[in-house]
Amino acid sequence: MIQQDILSILEDKIQTVTHLGRTNILAGPIKLPVSLGGETVIFQWYCWMPVADAAAIVHKEKPDTASLVEQLSSLDLAEKQQSSVLVYGDFANSDEALIRMHSICHTGDIFGSKRCDCGFQLEQSMKMIAAKGSGALFYLANHEGRGIGLFSKAMAYLLQEKGYDTVEANLELGFSDDVRNYDDAIGILKSLRRRPVTVITNNPKKLEALKASGMNIAGRIPLWGDVSPFNEKYLRTKIIRSGHLGQSKDRPNESA
Repeated sequence: MIQQDILSILEDKIQTVTHLGRTNILAGPIKLPVSLGGETVIFQWYCWMPVADAAAIVHKEKPDTASLVEQLSSLDLAEKQQSSVLVYGDFANSDEALIRMHSICHTGDIFGSKRCDCGFQLEQSMKMIAAKGSGALFYLANHEGRGIGLFSKAMAYLLQEKGYDTVEANLELGFSDDVRNYDDAIGILKSLRRRPVTVITNNPKKLEALKASGMNIAGRIPLWGDVSPFNEKYLRTKIIRSGHLGQSKDRPNESA
């Protein structure tokens, strides 16, 4: 039996979010002090998981917290992937807010790999959001390698070392160039903010997904940088073959 004081702590911090027929359990906000540019910046952190990963939890506005806690140790969540979001400022109500849909990059974000620009984009996005005063960075854990997974990404890297570009490598391994899906992240975004957002991205597919969902997009801010001999081909391929947008800032409401 779960103690009532434990349930009382958790119940106000757990909710369900349903979008396009999929329900996720959202936990948070949680105060998260982050070291950013030599300073400590306070974000609010949320994490979510699909209800399908916890089958006995009732699908309703508020999840069955007792059932969730009772199941938690048996869900093998370390063997799966959960996404999360860092929120800064009064994200729900501010007039302007920045968002970044950031795909996990084990090699770039954690190890600081120079084969890509992901680590740079992650830190720079957080700095931009904090400087703006309001925003959210969505960290999408099932997006490794543009959705093919970490081991498949390692296989793709082996091909890239023999001259294949990042798109060719994915295709040769039987994947599409980009298999990422943003539906769950968009559902969480809509639960946290209904007002317009400006998107930090070079990727038109992210803009298209947000616009198709009915989200009010005020504009786009590009994010290029950290170019080196190790990632020049990768960055060039993103523009030429994956259609990533150039460095000029879009005017508000301009279609991608």
